[in-house]
Amino acid sequence: MSNKQKILLAGGCIFFAATVYSLFYFEIYLIILFFLLHSLCLIFFSYLTYAGVSRDERFIETYHQDIGMEIAGKDNEISELTGRLTQSEAGLKESREENEELRRNLEEAREKLVRLEEEKKADEDKMKDGAASDSAAGLLPPLEENAEGRETINIIDVAKQACDELMDSAHRVGLHVSVSSQGDTLLVRADRNRIITLFRNIIDNSIKYMRRAGSLVITISTIGDDIFIVLKDTGEGQPEDETKHIFELNYQGSNRISGNGLGLAQAKAIVECYGGTIYAKSTEGKGMGIYIQLPA
Repeated sequence: MSNKQKILLAGGCIFFAATVYSLFYFEIYLIILFFLLHSLCLIFFSYLTYAGVSRDERFIETYHQDIGMEIAGKDNEISELTGRLTQSEAGLKESREENEELRRNLEEAREKLVRLEEEKKADEDKMKDGAASDSAAGLLPPLEENAEGRETINIIDVAKQACDELMDSAHRVGLHVSVSSQGDTLLVRADRNRIITLFRNIIDNSIKYMRRAGSLVITISTIGDDIFIVLKDTGEGQPEDETKHIFELNYQGSNRISGNGLGLAQAKAIVECYGGTIYAKSTEGKGMGIYIQLPA
């Protein structure tokens, strides 16, 4: 209720009371005057009330319209956001599917790469084995004339023959070479020319690297079905880190003198040709030992 409405209502009440009071104490014209004033207050009060109600209704209607427009706008925004959310979810699902497919492709590529690396390594190993086999085959001395490569020979006689052939060279450097065995006969299936080359190469290596008077003892024995040969000299030897390389083709250690590094590599090829093993042990200043195992 506005202030005007409050004043008119109060005035109407006052003039009504004055009208009633004038009925008993005033003249007729005052009664009519107070009644008219009372009526005017009520009329204006009613007018203001009606006008206010109409204005409020219009305001409410306008407000409702504004609210309706805002609601419609919010609905549009909600619809737009819902559409975007749907698109985002669809895009996210598609992205997940693409990521999953990419992950599968990556796993397949990784597995393929691993297989290719394994195949490459296998091919490289085959090439190395083939190259090593070809190299070893190239190092083998020729077979004796009319020999098939595996005749029965007395390996003790072959060792003594190699010693006799190099006796003069050994004496010139002060090297005494001897053969020690359990008996005079120890048979093995091999080519005589290749086995004598094996002993010659190792004896010649001791002659070159002794650098002082000393001895080379060749010990031949059997254990079970295997023949064991140990060639141990009392020379200067080699450092341990060099000893493991002496059977490599063209290798020459820090004490190299002459030659092409072929002798011990050829000895290794001969031993492995008959299914045996060969290795060396040496301590600098304490000589060199060559250890050979051959199937009997």
